[in-house]
Amino acid sequence: MDRLEKICASKGMRMTEQRRVIARVMSLAEDHPDVEEIHRRAAKIDSGISIATVYRTMRLFEEAGVVSRHDFQDGRARYEEASEEHHDHLIDLRSGEVVEFINDEIERLQEKIAKQLGYKLVEHRLELYGVPLDDKEAG
Repeated sequence: MDRLEKICASKGMRMTEQRRVIARVMSLAEDHPDVEEIHRRAAKIDSGISIATVYRTMRLFEEAGVVSRHDFQDGRARYEEASEEHHDHLIDLRSGEVVEFINDEIERLQEKIAKQLGYKLVEHRLELYGVPLDDKEAG
């Protein structure tokens, strides 16, 4: 049983064979695939999985808190396995690559800003968008 499948089972989610395949695809993902990419990978394992099944399953996984959905301004929802460990994202606008990072200085600054404004920070997301420094078009 893959990591995500175990999490789903621990939440009492009914795991059909197709949900198991989709959970396996997400457990193995080292990127942030969109539904079409998840479907492509899942169909290699089980050609009977429809795109509609992937959409429904990802919505179910998101509602159960086992995956996180991101909208990285490219018009497609992308997913990653939900994590207890907070991290932020840098999105390469040329390639679409998503780089995960952790920066303690940014975390402290966000807490400080919230406190200065009279708030306790309970959640946040940081997405940075850029192009490689050696990109001639970036100017």
